[in-house]
Amino acid sequence: MNEKDLKALVEQLVNQMAGQIDSSVVNEVVENAVDKVNKSTVDDDACIEDITEIDLKKQLLVKNPKDAEAYLDMKSKTPARIGIGRCGARYKTETVLRFRADHAAAQDAVFSYVDEDFVENSNLIKIETLCKDKDEFLTRPDLGRKFSSETIDFIKTQIGTNQKVLIMAGDGLSSAAIEANSNDCIMAIKQGLKMYGIEVGDVVFVKHCRVGAMDHLGEELDCEVVCVLIGERPGLVTAESMSAYLTYKPRVGIAEAKRTVVSNIHKGGTTAVEAGAHIAELIKTILDKKASGIDLK
Repeated sequence: MNEKDLKALVEQLVNQMAGQIDSSVVNEVVENAVDKVNKSTVDDDACIEDITEIDLKKQLLVKNPKDAEAYLDMKSKTPARIGIGRCGARYKTETVLRFRADHAAAQDAVFSYVDEDFVENSNLIKIETLCKDKDEFLTRPDLGRKFSSETIDFIKTQIGTNQKVLIMAGDGLSSAAIEANSNDCIMAIKQGLKMYGIEVGDVVFVKHCRVGAMDHLGEELDCEVVCVLIGERPGLVTAESMSAYLTYKPRVGIAEAKRTVVSNIHKGGTTAVEAGAHIAELIKTILDKKASGIDLK
C-alpha cells in the first residue's frame, strides 16, 4: 500500500468513526499515522521459532483438562495428534501452523535432493538411475530401477564384481532421511560385520533410486547380498524415516517377498545405530542360510 492509499484509508476510517470533522484535524491524524508507518522498520533477517522442533508428545493444548497427567501419558505413547484442543469449532492456530509445517517438510523431503557435499564428505560413490529429473523419478518408477550400460561399466571399475556384501544408499522418496540416518547406520553395519569377519567395500549412493535398483546392480555385479538404505515416503509424523532392504542374490524381476526389510529408521522410531547393528546381524544370517525374505527361516 502506497502513501496515497494509506492516507485515503485513514481519512475514511476517521470520518466513519467521528462523522464529518474539520479537515485540518483529519490531516493531522493522517500525517501522524503515515509518519509512524514510515518510521517503522522491517527486519528481513529475523526468524521465528521453528515450530517443527516442538515435541508433540509433550505439548498439551487442551484448556483445563480433567486429567492432564493421563493425557500426557497417552500422548507419550503415540505420535498421533491428540490433545490439540479447539478454538470453538476450529483447530487452534498453533495446531494448524504445525500441520502445515509438517506437510511442507514432507514435500521438501520428496522434491529436494541429497546435498552434494554430504555425498562427497561421506565418501560415497555416486551413480544415478535412468531418471533425468525428479518429475520423471516420481512418474516413472520403472526408470528408477535401472542403470545405463555406461553407469554399470563405471561402477564395475570403481568397486569390481563378486562382492559378498554390497551396501547402497538411495534418496528414494526422502532425501532428508538419508542425510539424517545413513552415515550412522552404515558405520554400525560395517562395525557389526567386522565382528563377524565380513569385509565390506565402498558404499554406493544412488540418485533417483527405487528399491528395485538393488536388483539391477546386484545382478550386474554378481553380489551375494545387497543392502539398500532408502528414504521412505514421508508423512506428517516425520519426514526423515529410512528403510533397509536386504536381498540374497538379487536379480531383475525377483519377487518382493524375497526381501528382508527393516523400516521406520529415524530418531522417533528405531535409531540409525540400533538399526545398523540389527542389519549386520541379518546380513550374517542371510549369508549363513543363503536366503532372504520369506525364505529366511
